[in-house]
This record gives sequence, C-alpha cells and structure tokens, in this order.
Amino acid sequence: MIGPRAVLALGLALLAAGCGNSQERTYQGWVEADLIFVSPDEFGRVTRLNVREGDQVQAGMPLFALDDDLQQADLTQANATLGNAKQSYDRAQTLSRTGSGTQASLDSAVATLRVAEARVNTAQTRLARRGAVAPVAGTIQQVYFREGEMVPAQRPVLAILPPGNMKVRFFVPEKDLTKFAIGNSIAVSCDGCAEGQTAKVSFISTTAEYTPPVIYSLDERSKLVFMIQARPDKPDLLRVGQPVSVALRGGAS
Repeated sequence: MIGPRAVLALGLALLAAGCGNSQERTYQGWVEADLIFVSPDEFGRVTRLNVREGDQVQAGMPLFALDDDLQQADLTQANATLGNAKQSYDRAQTLSRTGSGTQASLDSAVATLRVAEARVNTAQTRLARRGAVAPVAGTIQQVYFREGEMVPAQRPVLAILPPGNMKVRFFVPEKDLTKFAIGNSIAVSCDGCAEGQTAKVSFISTTAEYTPPVIYSLDERSKLVFMIQARPDKPDLLRVGQPVSVALRGGAS
C-alpha cells in the first residue's frame, strides 16, 4: 500500500515531468549583418576621412575624399579639347551657311563637338566621385583605410551597417524543420541582452548541412540541420557576432 508521502512524491514527479515537456526547445545561433561597402572607382590616396567607427550617418553625408590631381588635369584637358571643337563647329557652320563648306564637314564638326562634350562630362563625373557620400543611413561598422593611405580601385574604404540589415542565423534539426515557416515570430535571447527580443523568420534553407559552421552545442554535432535566418524587430539592441539562443514563439517543444 502506497503511503501519503509516496503519493505526494509521485505527484510532484509527474508535475515536474509535465513542466519539462512544456518547455520551449531552444536553438543556438549568432547575429550577422549585410554590410554596405563604400569603395572608390579609381585608386588614390585618402586625403580626408570624415567618420570613425560607431558614427551614425545619413544618406548623402560626406564620408571620405581622395586626391584629385589627375582628375583635375583630365578635366582641364577635356575642357581645352571642347573649346577647340566649338571653334571648329562654329567655323564649319559659318562656311555651310555661306555655301563655302560641305555638309560632310559640318557633320564631322558636330560629331567632334559631341565627343568633346561627352569627355568633359566624364571628367567631371570622375572628379566628383573622388569624394564619397553615404549611400544609405546606418552606423560606420569598420574603417579599412586612413588618411594618407593608398586605396586600390574598388577596394572598400569603410563599411556601413544599416539597421535593417541585421539578421539572426541559427540551425535546427531536420525533425524540427516543419515547425518553422517564413514570417514566424521567434524569441531571441543572449547574455546581457534586453529581455523580450523577437525576430521574424525571413529565410529557410532548402539544403541540409551536417554540422553548423560554428558549433555551439556538442549535442547537435551529429545531426542533420538546416539553416534559418530571421530579421530582428529591434536590431539596434543586438551586436554583430553575438551568440544568441532562439525559441519559436507559441510553445514549440
């Protein structure tokens, strides 16, 4: 016969087991970001750097400038060529009106003038692009070149992190994959983070992986997993590279 104490102990054990089954299943992941890299069109030396890491910038704000001696010289030469082309055009046009010139000569002068104008526009554009402005609003995440350093063509001088480009990346076992769908809300937690953070699933990989690129849990090592990405609802509260724990909201177990 089971005594009152045994019944009480059995009841507590069943209650504890029931509570354990109702706990949400958590998955380990980290925070990543899609950075915007700002690069010059041509090589040059950084002559001015307007920002530092951590600065907030708005679209259109000046970021840096490169030396422009070569571009200035190119524009000067293009303007001189344009001046000669205009003189040739005016002369050909005058001769055509008086009947002393041919239509072919006038057409050639017009073509030469158009080419000279195009070269001036190109030179002006090259000169203007020696100074870079922010293409988007965000935070300066990294500066790769400082004042006085030479920058190769199309190499980033700095990187901007727009708030909307933050994402949480995590991996789930194959058996749990059906619990997730695009648009699902997930709970995100991490050491030192504010409570109650959430994100929405934005991508679910169709390709299985045997181990995540970064292993946070030895229990997941031998399982077939799928990568999932989610966009944080409050991205400014997270940091790139930060390890996080993820749980599907609504009682996933």
